[in-house]
Amino acid sequence: MSAISTLHGTLRRIPGGVWKLGFVSLLMDVSSEMIHSLLPLFMVSVLGANFVQVGLIEGIAESVTLLIKVFSGAFSDYLGRRKGLAVFGYGLSALAKPLFALAGGLGMVFAARCIDRVGKGIRGAPRDAMLADLTPAELRGAAYGLRQALDTLGAFLGPLLAVALVVLWADDFRSIFWMAAIPAMLAVFLLQVGIEEQGAPAALRANPLARARLRQLPAGFWWVVGTGALFTLARFSEAFLILRVNQFGLPLKLIPLVLVLMNLVYALSAYPFGWLSDRMDHRLLLALGMAALILADLLLGTASHLSIALLGVALWGLHMGMTQGLLASMVAATSPANLRGTAFGLFNLVSGVAMLIASAGAGFAWQLWGAATAFYIAAGFSAAGLLALLLSTLRVSPR
Repeated sequence: MSAISTLHGTLRRIPGGVWKLGFVSLLMDVSSEMIHSLLPLFMVSVLGANFVQVGLIEGIAESVTLLIKVFSGAFSDYLGRRKGLAVFGYGLSALAKPLFALAGGLGMVFAARCIDRVGKGIRGAPRDAMLADLTPAELRGAAYGLRQALDTLGAFLGPLLAVALVVLWADDFRSIFWMAAIPAMLAVFLLQVGIEEQGAPAALRANPLARARLRQLPAGFWWVVGTGALFTLARFSEAFLILRVNQFGLPLKLIPLVLVLMNLVYALSAYPFGWLSDRMDHRLLLALGMAALILADLLLGTASHLSIALLGVALWGLHMGMTQGLLASMVAATSPANLRGTAFGLFNLVSGVAMLIASAGAGFAWQLWGAATAFYIAAGFSAAGLLALLLSTLRVSPR
């Protein structure tokens, strides 16, 4: 049987609830990326922000997401129910979208970003744990890859729609931000009425974050946590990809195509690499993903022409497709079912601290020494992460 036939056969075996969760993610990402693809330029050109402020806002906002996941994930384990928290989180993000259109200064943008990311933090760990509850163990890599692919397809369509509206509405950022609320509301509706929660473990009814409970998480899980932190430390906010490409004189109305390119590569690669992760040593696949990130950083740092920078952006997307669904499936595989929400939350807590450090550090490096240095520093962290991965004695395989 050919690899393509096997890929298609696996798609047919993935439960319907996983597909619906994927389309919920797609709709919300269309909404979010309509805003995020324009937000760095809106902050710099309309609100007068500098690169340090952009880095701090992006880093803090993304870290808020990841810090909150630990509590929402643990709470979903305590309740033995995950869908209600996911609906609340998606709803909060949807209600935050109009605040971007109303923003008259960086304070309002920061508040909107934080509210939006609080919603993402609340929904993320319960949703990821719910996907594991719905999916047989032998299909988890493919299932997480599929959800990630659909999520990233939304991140591809969102900037594309933003480009069309920038042209149609003559750079009217605020009207585009208003329009972004529509797919967000549709995502909440689909999750509420279209998905039945199945397979969740019995309610824990004890503190999942108590020391005795955390001791139940095996060494393999903590290895995944450390690996995820290294990957995040080596990869700062994608807002800096937009700002880097903007240095090559790309017209304002075409700037969102930077994220279109990255997310197209990400979406096309996420499911095939998720499927592959069910069949090969995870550590090898992670090492290949880190190598792709090193090359992306070097190209973005040394680029003297737009085409080189765009190649770096494409490799950045390939790295994401190779690693993000894989890391999620590894968290699910190395954690007990009744602590799975907690496990996803802890994984993202550590990654959140790394994201804050990476994005704030990139902003300061850019401001002080220029764009190239920021990407060279990221490449250095990537190389250190790759070396640590190759020297690790723990073998991580699909099963």
